[in-house]
Amino acid sequence: MKNLILILSFFPLIVYGQTGSETEIKMTTEYCSENPELQDILTFENIDYFKVKVTGKELKGKFFSLVVKELWDGQVSKTDTLINTAKKGGLFPIQSDTLAFKVTAKKMNSDKLKVFFRFPQFGNVRLFEATDSYDYSLRDIGTKMDIKIGQEFPAFAYILPYEKDGWKMWCAVDSSGKDVYSWGKEFGIEHYLIFEMKFE
Repeated sequence: MKNLILILSFFPLIVYGQTGSETEIKMTTEYCSENPELQDILTFENIDYFKVKVTGKELKGKFFSLVVKELWDGQVSKTDTLINTAKKGGLFPIQSDTLAFKVTAKKMNSDKLKVFFRFPQFGNVRLFEATDSYDYSLRDIGTKMDIKIGQEFPAFAYILPYEKDGWKMWCAVDSSGKDVYSWGKEFGIEHYLIFEMKFE
């Protein structure tokens, strides 16, 4: 009888643990290409390239949106919806527990950035205003985020480095633990882009 009571007392903990793992949503990425020749070309052209997977049982049957926020001198200057699959005719909701896509980014010329999101059903290419710097770097910040259905989260940031004592540091920015919208003021970054995603 004591053994039965002990088992029953642990049962709610086991059920709770399983439920938590089933609702967990994670973003993972692979940077660059496994092909060494192609990787050399990407590096030479200063192109950032990510293969992305967002996984979680809650994703099945959901639509998603992608919004870009442009920040100049520490302030959000513009917000634009790039994708909203719920409002675009002919697009289906996510069919499994995984959304896989690719992101490519490049400084096109002295004043333009080009970013390409390639999803299974479609692609989206956009140009953005930029400083004259060629030090922009695409960062996969969504891999560190707690992703919830119905809540926006920053998936990628296209940033300039934090500069100190002649050094240029990107990881010091995206690994700082600071709020992504405070980076401009915290690190003196003149311009950057935040790409937010939401599943609903």
